[in-house]
Amino acid sequence: MNDVAIHWFRQDLRLSDNPALCKACERGGLLPIYILDDVTAGPDAMGAASRWWLHEALAMLNRQLGGHLRLYRGDARQIIPALAKSYGASSVSWTRCYEPWRVKRDKEIVDRLQALNSESIRLNGSLLWEPWDIKKQDGTPYKVFTPFFRKGCLQAIPPAAPMAAPEKIEYASALADDGAVALASLGLLPDIAWHEQMVPHWDIGEEGASKALERFLEEGLNGYKSGRDFPSLPHVSRLSPYLHWGHISPNQIWHALEALEEGDIPARDMDHFRSELAWREFSHSLLYYNQDLATKPLQNKFAQLEWRDDPVALTAWQKGKTGIPIVDAGMRELWQTGYMHNRVRMIVASFLVKNLRTDWRKGEAWFWDTLVDADLANNAASWQWVAGCGADAAPYFRIFNPVLQAEKFDPEGHYIRRFVPELASLPNKYLFQPWTAPEPVLSRAGVTLGQTYPLPIVDLKASREAALEAYHALS
Repeated sequence: MNDVAIHWFRQDLRLSDNPALCKACERGGLLPIYILDDVTAGPDAMGAASRWWLHEALAMLNRQLGGHLRLYRGDARQIIPALAKSYGASSVSWTRCYEPWRVKRDKEIVDRLQALNSESIRLNGSLLWEPWDIKKQDGTPYKVFTPFFRKGCLQAIPPAAPMAAPEKIEYASALADDGAVALASLGLLPDIAWHEQMVPHWDIGEEGASKALERFLEEGLNGYKSGRDFPSLPHVSRLSPYLHWGHISPNQIWHALEALEEGDIPARDMDHFRSELAWREFSHSLLYYNQDLATKPLQNKFAQLEWRDDPVALTAWQKGKTGIPIVDAGMRELWQTGYMHNRVRMIVASFLVKNLRTDWRKGEAWFWDTLVDADLANNAASWQWVAGCGADAAPYFRIFNPVLQAEKFDPEGHYIRRFVPELASLPNKYLFQPWTAPEPVLSRAGVTLGQTYPLPIVDLKASREAALEAYHALS
């Protein structure tokens, strides 16, 4: 096999159901590569949690590839054509990504490969449907989720059946001087050992993704529609980082649902989980058609909203020291695990944007840096949804009361006690708002407000009224 086929791994870090990789294996001896390109990423370069995950994922992928994965660092617009020329590659394949900077970069690379007579193979392996495949009858993209899901996704051509991993891979001989570097040279691990606490919470890689899906189907899907809102229950898939990094494809998940025996899982649970997969598709559609989704509100009037600039309050929110237990629990879960339960994500985001009146983009930036599933489309679309300025967003005047949310969705306090252990001995009556507890109750629980646990940094009622006043000023 004389032809060399380069496969450029990006967010498709798996061997199974990888159409672009399979195509490369058909074309010639495989040269599998990964490029850490912070040059063209600019402000969208990966955050710290993502970089840690990537470090582990690349090590795992390299083992799957028998040690043949080649790593590079720099501008992919320069590296890809240079490799194609050095190896005389007949083709370069990759799985499409939809971030604006990647779309722009990929077009430039295609042009440069064409000048070298090297074919560029670009295939979908990240979404159930391409963004341009789900549109309204008039040809415009959907701006409201429900018709996107019901009329768009569910009426579209069903997702393709997953492909098997290549049975056998013939590898191209690597050149000693092609610029490849060692994994450690990518500098992906944090300077401090913050990431070490996340390690026990994740089984990174393709096999870990398969186990997570199997566990969810067996233990979490039944009861998903209602149970997914309770952070101490197992009715969450935790598949989001595996989907983002491509350790598993959405097609594999969709068809795993289809393979379940009819009647095993209530239809309402199946439908709701499919809608969550569709929300991911909707977010990517929004990003594809609104390239400044992460920086500009989709509803223009919100560009005039006046935000408070309070670095002390922002830091308290980031560190989980706001004095509001459910908010602090969520932010500490994020810091300790690189993940946060979805219901709690909405609570902490609403608190930041509406009670603290802090620009939603600051919250988006913190999530970008600390989430292992940080995804530009999902992150930006979800923050705009909570802030009330996005497509099909929750109205700005919908302000989550974090105390009522905690009482409803963590009624026994299991989640709060896990992540805010200094409040563990408080009775449920006061756990959700410890500032209302009598001094003897606090003393028996070993709680000293302002010392062992902070007083609330904002009055919930007054801050809600201030947020509504700011919103009405836009009208």
